[in-house]
Amino acid sequence: MSIEKNRLAEHYKGKETWLKWGPYLSERQWSTVREDYSADGSVWKYTTHDMARKYTYRWGEEGIGGICDDKQHLCFALTLWNKKDPFIKEIFFGMGTDGNHGEDVKELYYYLDSTPTHSYMKFLYKYPLNEFPYSKLRAENEKRTRKEPEYELVDTGIFENDEYLDVFIEYAKKDVNDICVKITAHNRSSNETQVNLLPQIWFRNVWQYRQRSTKPVMMSSNIGGILIDHFRLGKMMLHAPGANDLLFCENETNPSLFGKEVDQNSFYKDGINEYIVNGNLNAVNPKQTGTKAACNYNLTIPAHESKTIYLQLTTGHALQSEKAYDHLFEVRKAEADEFYADIQRPVTDKEEREIQRQAFAGMMWSKQYYFFNMYSWLNGDPSHPAETISRTYIRNSDWPHLHNANIISMPDKWEYPWYAGWDLAFHCVPLAMIDASFAKQQILLLTQEWYMHPNGQLPAYEWNFSDVNPPVQAWAAMRVFELDARYAGQPDYVFLEAIFHKLMLNFTWWVNRKDSNGNNIFQGGFLGLDNIGTFDRSAELPTGGYLEQSDGTGWMAMYCLNMLRISSELSTYNPVYQDMATKFFEHFLYIAEAMTHIGEKNIWDEEDRFFYDIIMQPDNSTIKLKVRSLIGLIPLYAVEVFDHDVLLKNPQFARRARWLLENRPDIASLVSRWREPGVDQKHLLSILFGDKLKSVLNRLLDEAQFLSEYGIRALSKEYDEKPFELEYNGVKYCVQYMPGESDIDMFGGNSNWRGPVWFPVNYLLIESLLKFHYYYGDNFKVEFPTGSGKLMSLEEVATELNTRLINIFKKNAQGHRAVYGHYEKLQNDPQFNKYILFYEYFHGDNGRGVGASHQTGWTGLVAKMIQPRYE
Repeated sequence: MSIEKNRLAEHYKGKETWLKWGPYLSERQWSTVREDYSADGSVWKYTTHDMARKYTYRWGEEGIGGICDDKQHLCFALTLWNKKDPFIKEIFFGMGTDGNHGEDVKELYYYLDSTPTHSYMKFLYKYPLNEFPYSKLRAENEKRTRKEPEYELVDTGIFENDEYLDVFIEYAKKDVNDICVKITAHNRSSNETQVNLLPQIWFRNVWQYRQRSTKPVMMSSNIGGILIDHFRLGKMMLHAPGANDLLFCENETNPSLFGKEVDQNSFYKDGINEYIVNGNLNAVNPKQTGTKAACNYNLTIPAHESKTIYLQLTTGHALQSEKAYDHLFEVRKAEADEFYADIQRPVTDKEEREIQRQAFAGMMWSKQYYFFNMYSWLNGDPSHPAETISRTYIRNSDWPHLHNANIISMPDKWEYPWYAGWDLAFHCVPLAMIDASFAKQQILLLTQEWYMHPNGQLPAYEWNFSDVNPPVQAWAAMRVFELDARYAGQPDYVFLEAIFHKLMLNFTWWVNRKDSNGNNIFQGGFLGLDNIGTFDRSAELPTGGYLEQSDGTGWMAMYCLNMLRISSELSTYNPVYQDMATKFFEHFLYIAEAMTHIGEKNIWDEEDRFFYDIIMQPDNSTIKLKVRSLIGLIPLYAVEVFDHDVLLKNPQFARRARWLLENRPDIASLVSRWREPGVDQKHLLSILFGDKLKSVLNRLLDEAQFLSEYGIRALSKEYDEKPFELEYNGVKYCVQYMPGESDIDMFGGNSNWRGPVWFPVNYLLIESLLKFHYYYGDNFKVEFPTGSGKLMSLEEVATELNTRLINIFKKNAQGHRAVYGHYEKLQNDPQFNKYILFYEYFHGDNGRGVGASHQTGWTGLVAKMIQPRYE
């Protein structure tokens, strides 16, 4: 066992809390729902980037490449000033609703490394030496239409003459409460430059909201460091050898932000900025005490050279030399290499190992302390009573029980600094490869009483906890269980049993709330696919009536099979679960029968051999929405293959299944190949099989429809030149293929499901193809691509799709990565092209990264895709 793996094991045994400190600091707290107390819910206007320097948050903190403890009492992050910007760089800048494609960070930074215990971490920020183009980015993005691409930092030309710093931040833990920091600034320009590096340390402000809370304090030690005294953390010391100044103020809002009088004897949150940029000597406390402090390093860095500073946050003694610091970093880096060498042993391609390592780093860095007490938030902010009184619109008012205070894997710590239900499920698969215990915690977390609604619904995300996301938690739980058993050498039935019981509540919620007619066809609504449909599927339909959803029903069929798989696994641990296996077997058959029944009021279209949504109108007539999209592919996910010995081990379940199929031949013939064993006596449960399966795959693998060089598109390309149109009451509704950014404002953000390639849904398609192959074997072949005349087994098709997705990040023959599109700087400059950004989704034609640029959450699935399947 490697040192890091042993350290991780000791932590989960409760012997040493190596995960006490980590990268749990958000990259954006401003303009989050948690900090919004506006009258109308205008989140992006209530707390803004410009306010952030002066405004003290209630629910969390933010910073650049930062760390904090697991309850975010004490935070540490890097701040910089290039002596040209109008204010210090202590948070990342980006666009919200003022951008032409929704939220988008306008910075360039990379997560380069991290072990699961964060014993070693590395982060890179590219900091321009010329004035940061805040105004230019705002103005250009505001004037662009949705039909134009986003205007990014690279587009401004700020990096063209290499006038920037590569600032590497590294952390190495000497012990559980002893963290060393190494910050190296490389001057990439041809000129000498001056810069202030300002590592900051501060307490999250809880004292202004909790009456009996003891206000912590930090002060100068008079020996080049900062003494820290916190009622929860105890006494610590931040050693800062070589710092020019130690600057102190309070983590409290500057009242001038709201037009109020400033107390001349107080020192507010923006005091350090005022001192550094404006030379305001009165903005920092001359007594060198407060709740926020900075270590000021005023550096001159020659052209093409670098300067390094070291710090140490500890409850113990400081290291005495740079040599001692460097030795610790070398040891921890070597331990990280040893840990990942074991994980990556079967990965033989050097570049794929590098991509996978950075993907894992992103998964580790994307952890965040998420704090939100819904009851308190609904009652308003006591520090802003006027805003509280005027609140006429309060979102999430039906979730007063929700009280979150945990470390959670985020989709993206700037663009989506809040958990999202179905995103988190996908995160857990790559997480399980390196820290299965954390993955299991994450799977269970949203089912806890202080997350899950009393009615059984799982929270979606803070913008609307009641939005409905696809029910993929059971799938993720089983995958994490399997990965954990493989790596740990023994199955964790306690985990599987715990999640199964909680998901039973959620499954019941789905059946009771989203099958309004009790006909086993589900409505679902939004289902996380934003703008994929003809209409906003969360809103009232312009036609009246309601939507019978192909994807909602497909997800539920998959949910049934996932729960069947879990219950059959648990029955080897406790035979009582055979009854549950029977329940989900029967429920799946009823859903599958409803999905494949032929007729105008059913979602399977026999003429097109595809699944479609149907509008059920008030007069009981129907409109079939014949849009060929991911909606019609999701039924492919509803597939499971059982080895014959599963039936032998579950005789009660086998008897009931046999009785049902014998007495309901209509269901047996329409749905299942259960009684026709495949290769090696395997049994198939699926919505699609035989000719129906081939018909859907014929579209899936058609380059003129879904198949892209970089994976499967979310919408058929046939709608590029000839969009789908539906006219109703004189209004024309249109769905057009859009391979990149969305040109419509449905759901308002930058998300687009009308053509791009998305990793999570591709991953599930690949997995389904492998299951079908497991049943059918090599003799079942399809054309790949459709019309090519080249026949492949489904395993070969899955492998090809897997390769295409990985190739988004790999260099081609010209040394270019598809993910970076037309950006020559990112493609050709060796200081840029070796680093990877894991975007939210990818252009359906050229593989360019689109949307959130650090969506290491579900795009982190590439780490699992790179790992050979036999492992």
